[in-house]
Amino acid sequence: MPVRRRPALFAVVVALVLGAPLAARLPVANAEPVSVAAERFVELAGDVREADGFVYDVRDDGGRTMDTAEILQVPYGSTYLAVYHSTLADGRFHTAVATSTDLRTWTRRHDFGAGTSQPSLAPNGRGGYVLAYEKDPDNHIAVRGYPDLDALLTGEADRAYDAPRTLSPCAEGTPDVTAVHGDTVELTGHYQESCGTDRQLRATLRDFTTWRVEADDRLDRAVAAWGTAGNIGDRTRLELGGEPLVLVEGQRLRDDFGSWRTYAYDPVTGRADRVTPRTHGGSTSLANPSAALVNSPDGRPALLVSLFVPREGAAKKEAGQLLYWREL
Repeated sequence: MPVRRRPALFAVVVALVLGAPLAARLPVANAEPVSVAAERFVELAGDVREADGFVYDVRDDGGRTMDTAEILQVPYGSTYLAVYHSTLADGRFHTAVATSTDLRTWTRRHDFGAGTSQPSLAPNGRGGYVLAYEKDPDNHIAVRGYPDLDALLTGEADRAYDAPRTLSPCAEGTPDVTAVHGDTVELTGHYQESCGTDRQLRATLRDFTTWRVEADDRLDRAVAAWGTAGNIGDRTRLELGGEPLVLVEGQRLRDDFGSWRTYAYDPVTGRADRVTPRTHGGSTSLANPSAALVNSPDGRPALLVSLFVPREGAAKKEAGQLLYWREL
């Protein structure tokens, strides 16, 4: 293994570019990272070139792109599950689930239909799974329950809920299932503020009948402080070093896919730092962060990271879904 290097965690100071008045409101370089978890993430995942395994432009066995892939491992087994979406010939997103034993080759098992995107999957603690995705038309969050793995892989849900749009009359979506406690599902997501810009929400679904949602202004402020003028969208929550960490995407310029950046947010202090994983070719735009603790294909504990690389900010042959893992 090469010597581990700790890449810089913080963004370049913006004062020289943006001028003193705006720079005074933006974060500046700090000698300390936002948290132990953020520091550990950068140590493990800050350089794809040092990963124990990686795949660019991940696709399933049918050639579909596996955009925004979120991956977890089947408990007590060597099988990995991925939920992702692809744009098909009908011009619409299709969410699918695929399986793998090596994180490199993926077998698509089920397509959840047209108009489904940005999926998130979590075990329910009883041998089954909860799947959430954004559904159109009338973009909203949809949640499905599956009693076991076979039901998930064949798309046979036994529980279903389509959430009403509460915070925005235009769009709510990009869900992330953060926890399942019995009949209670905790999620995060986005809502389209003033029908224009994506902002963060937290939600709770009880017994697949009762939906409660609120804006997560604290997370929005932490990312916006970095000069993020566009959307604040997809995110994932994990624990590293015994502390919680949220990885979240932010778009510096609205409608500019080359300006997507990734941030590490500490939900305890409410602070965020920019993280910039280094790819082999130096891609500059990284979106839809997802991460999980798994066993690597070699059977060792590892951190698995999934990032979408928009073509507008991609180095040669790096556009599409990127997966990489680093053994602990």
